[in-house]
Amino acid sequence: MDFIPFLIQHGYVVLFVWIFAETMGLPVPSAPLLVMVGALAGGGQMNLLLCISLGVCAALPSDIFWYSMGRQHGGKVLSWVCRISLEPDSCVRKTENIYSRFGARALLVIKFIPGLSAVSTPLAGVIHMHLSRFLLFSSAGILIWVSAYILVGYIFSDELERALAYAMGMGRTLFVLVGGGLTMYILRKYALRQRFLRELSIARITPEELKEKLDSGEDMMIIDVRQELDFEADPYIIPGAVRIRFEQAESNLVVSGNREIIVYCT
Repeated sequence: MDFIPFLIQHGYVVLFVWIFAETMGLPVPSAPLLVMVGALAGGGQMNLLLCISLGVCAALPSDIFWYSMGRQHGGKVLSWVCRISLEPDSCVRKTENIYSRFGARALLVIKFIPGLSAVSTPLAGVIHMHLSRFLLFSSAGILIWVSAYILVGYIFSDELERALAYAMGMGRTLFVLVGGGLTMYILRKYALRQRFLRELSIARITPEELKEKLDSGEDMMIIDVRQELDFEADPYIIPGAVRIRFEQAESNLVVSGNREIIVYCT
């Protein structure tokens, strides 16, 4: 457990690099580090305001980069980002729901939501949020995110010091417990995702197959369940399709006879 002396000596560099890496998309959660840095600041071993400033300066360039990528490349960027998510089938939709409800204000709190923060910045570019508005709310959100965790460590520095001493006493047992719990969580998410993909593959239809059905005049119902943000970015619809919100499809859908139902989203 030599990390604490190392952090005291190189804390500012570690803080900057770590936050920059997470906001660029690497799976290295910054919250524990921010709390630890705050605790060191509470003990007088680091400067509180400098830590907050470095955190903001590290995260903002990443947000601007992903915003630009989303604006230039659209959904392709979202597809790539979601591949590293444990819930790629819902990460974009959840973020879109938050944007639809709160707009740019969502950027004030979305970094606190695991799995969504990585999608929020490129999605802001995809929906063509104005750059000045994005910078305003993104900067404020980063400041709130960094300050909140650092101040928690700063306020409870004495308690965290005792907890750290206890953890050091547990030694290898602590790492086994934490690592085992994290492994079980990831395996469960992976198993659920594989089951979902198996079920989805049974009922999936390709665009070419749909085109053949349309050309042959087959009687079917086509439903567009894209979010408003997706539709505004790409305002085209398959001929004859009905637009229904995904959340309302089951309650509002009325089908006569044995017509085949084909649903598509982004």
